[in-house]
Order: sequence, then C-alpha cells, then structure tokens
Amino acid sequence: MKTRCQTIIEKIFQAQTSTNTSDNQDIKPGDIIWISLDVVSARDFGGPNVVKNYREVYDDEPVFDTSKVFFTFDLTVPPKTIQYANNQQICREFARQQGINVFDVDQGIGTHIFIENGHALPGGIVVGTDSHMNILGAVNCFGQGMGDVDITFGFRHGRTWFEVPETVKVVIQGSPTRHFTAKDLTLKIIQIVKTDKLLGKAVEFYGEAVEALDLAGRITLLSMITEMGGIVGFIPFNSNTPKEIMVLNNLSAVPPEVKADEGAEYADVIEIDISDIGPMVALPPYPHHVKKISEIGRVDVNFGFIGSCTNARLEDIESAWKILKGKRIVDGVRLAVVPATRSVYVRAMEKGYLKDLLDAGAIISNPGCGGCAQGHIGMTGKGEVMVSTGNRNFPGKQGDGDNYLVSPEVVAYSVLSGYISSGEEG
Repeated sequence: MKTRCQTIIEKIFQAQTSTNTSDNQDIKPGDIIWISLDVVSARDFGGPNVVKNYREVYDDEPVFDTSKVFFTFDLTVPPKTIQYANNQQICREFARQQGINVFDVDQGIGTHIFIENGHALPGGIVVGTDSHMNILGAVNCFGQGMGDVDITFGFRHGRTWFEVPETVKVVIQGSPTRHFTAKDLTLKIIQIVKTDKLLGKAVEFYGEAVEALDLAGRITLLSMITEMGGIVGFIPFNSNTPKEIMVLNNLSAVPPEVKADEGAEYADVIEIDISDIGPMVALPPYPHHVKKISEIGRVDVNFGFIGSCTNARLEDIESAWKILKGKRIVDGVRLAVVPATRSVYVRAMEKGYLKDLLDAGAIISNPGCGGCAQGHIGMTGKGEVMVSTGNRNFPGKQGDGDNYLVSPEVVAYSVLSGYISSGEEG
C-alpha cells in the first residue's frame, strides 16, 4: 500500500526492487535494497578485472542473461598500447565463450550507444564500469558506475544492492538576456553547487531553461553530475523529448516517463538564478572553478578538443561547424573532433560537417572517448593550453598542459582566434 510520495529515483527503485522493507511499505532514503538490472556492462577499462573476478568466483557458469550483458570498448580505441590490446582481447574471448555482445573499437562511447539502441529507456536501471554511467538520466534511466567486483556479481546474478539516496531539487530561475548553451548552463550550475551540495544525492532539475533542453543538451548537463558529487540527475521531459528518443532508437513508442510525486520529500531545494549567464569557462584544475569568459582576460590556446561523453553529439559538432565552415584554424593551433558514436560520425559525414571541419584544419578521429583519460587524441605538452568540451580538467587528464572546459562554440571561436574566445570580443 502506498504510504508516501516519492522522488524519481525512489519510484524507479521501487519498481525494480526485490526487497521487502522493514515496514513492507514504500522504500525511502537510507533503505538498503536489492534491485534488478536491465543492463550490466564493462568497458575496456575495468573489463579485464571483471573477467578475472568472474572466472575466479564463477568459473564457467553462464552470465544471467546474454541479452543484458555487454562489453563496450571506448576509452582507448583502437588500443594504443600492447597492454590495452591484450585487455580488450581478454574481454572478447570471454564474450565469445559466454555469448555476450561486444560494442567494439569502432562503435563509440558505451553510454551513448545505450541511449541510441534502446538499452537505456525511461524507468530502466543500467550499471557499468564507467564513472559517467549516470549520463543515462538524460533519458529518465538510472545509470550508475560501479567497481569491477560489483559488476562481476551483476554479470552472474542480474541484480545488485543500493542504499536509496536522498534527492535534492534544483530549480533554475531567471530570464537570461544573452545566448547560452547547455554547457554554459552546466558550468553555471556547478559553479554554484560545487562538489559538496549534491554529494551522494540524486538530483532533479526543474525550470524553463533546463526543461527546454534537447536530448543533446540534457546529455551535456547530466554527464557532469559526477563532477558535482551527485549520484544521478533527472530532468522532466518536454513535449519533444519522447520523440527524440523514439527517432534515435527507431522505436514506435517509449515507456512512460517516471515523474516525482506531488509532495515528494527532498533533502534540500536549491534555487539558481541564471539571469546573468553568458559564455562560461571552468579554469584548471577543477571543473567547479567557473567564471565568465569575459572575466578571465586573454588566455592563449594551443589545442582545442570537441568530444567526450559531454559534448560529442551531432548537435555539438554542428554548433562548431557553423562557426568554422569556410574558415581556417589559426596557425600553430590544433583542433581534434571526436564524435560520440559511429552513428553520430556517419550523420556528421553525410551532412558534410566533417569535410568542412577537415578543410578548416581539424583532426577528425574515430568515435570514442578521444582525449579523455590520456587517450589517443587531445594530449597537451607542458606549458600548453587546451580548450576542451570534456567534463574534467584535473592535472594530467588530457596531458601535461592546462585544460579549460568550455562549450563547442567556444572551442571553435578559440581555435580561430588563438585565445579563449566566445566570439563576442571586439
């Protein structure tokens, strides 16, 4: 019997829990529950440990459901070292033995693949070894990165335990007078909440500015929940969101959106006024060191990176293309563009975006994580400066140089001018 109003995460967990709470009523924050999993995945980072653990504990026992277990190779694709090549091959061999599907080195970022192929849908639960698995909140699906031991258990049993988190409600207010992007909005939010206000919490975002975001914009915002210290984030669907999901997945319908109950209890309500928002930048060495670009003075740039799970959708590439088409990157500056998935790559190619970006002087790489975590592309040397659409700018994340987090538009303007630019200067 229903006894309390619930938040989004509580309702998703309630629908998939196999645990009877102590009072046999609705689950609540602090409850330890067992939940069923729709998808369990391991990537090329962490995957070999999952295989090792599985063989040690379960020997040749089958995974719980071969249609729900996946390997995704996206971090270092194709492998840049013998160790990575061996790690990926370990996963392939295990997958062949078990009949598990592998999204191999040509397919792109695992979380984005799940969004594109119907494995992540409203109300679902997906776990994997990717720390940004919570990006799936963009489609109203609970996604969570977990350690290799937990994923090993999930491979075999199709379930895992969670402590039900508290939820924070974030309300975006104000009437901005300047153009802003989803990345600007994301950086503005992290400037306010930093890494402590949402720590260990689920987050629900409300307000006209966030609810108007298209799916690509929702992916941008919710890909940085990890950097805000949160567990997962959700945004109410607008009238077009279900259509975007259906078109992307070639579906005739999608499950209904999970909405918070009227009167749901929140650990906190945070109101953020974005009236003064403009082109934003996160200064090294932390994503929450955010200022307006107009406040930082001139910062010369050596490298631009458009990609990562935060800003590598077709819409992101198109935004940069509109600025760079017919122009040429300034001498001495490099630009790398890495589409999120093979599907994004093909569509960008068909529309002519990649050809024009190549003509502008860009390096176009195969789909994947690209420069993140010291990947193939996007590395800087000591003393260099990168403008990146990624989600982290910690020392060494994308090389030895300084890393500034910005929108795809700012990357484009910056590689044309040679310094961090929003296109509004002069």
